[in-house]
Amino acid sequence: MIKNLLISVFISTLIVSSSYAAGSSDSGSSKTKTKYDMAVTHIKAAKNFEKKDKLDKAKKSYLKAQKLLVQSNKNFPNKVDTLNYLGFTTRKLGDFENGEKFYLQGLKIDPKHIGINEYLGELYVATNRHNLAVERLEVLKDCNCKEYDQLKAVIAGEKSKY
Repeated sequence: MIKNLLISVFISTLIVSSSYAAGSSDSGSSKTKTKYDMAVTHIKAAKNFEKKDKLDKAKKSYLKAQKLLVQSNKNFPNKVDTLNYLGFTTRKLGDFENGEKFYLQGLKIDPKHIGINEYLGELYVATNRHNLAVERLEVLKDCNCKEYDQLKAVIAGEKSKY
């Protein structure tokens, strides 16, 4: 009986001590951010810089995001959201041709991806291919989403939010 009690105490001690070791860190968060997550953080920062007309800072954030997304895409190829943001950052950095390639690669995997269809439509407007932008809008027509309204506004001549 004492032997069983000692074994129970020993096992309980191991479980409790390993729980403490695994559950905390100096930063207050045990969750490790992926390269994709870090890229999204840089993209959000870049968008905020753009709103404040701090374009050099925005460009630097887009470059950081793009590098992280390239690494993420090498480690986990053909993730649609990664391809979407690769297209987005590449387009924001002025490389419309390669941005379009990333978007199209993503659409091969998920033809109805809301973000890709909106951003690709905006790319088509920026490169004077209105008919192709309208095709992207048509894909979004039943999504009941803000991306549809944003692309529709850009096609109508409003400046893109992004």
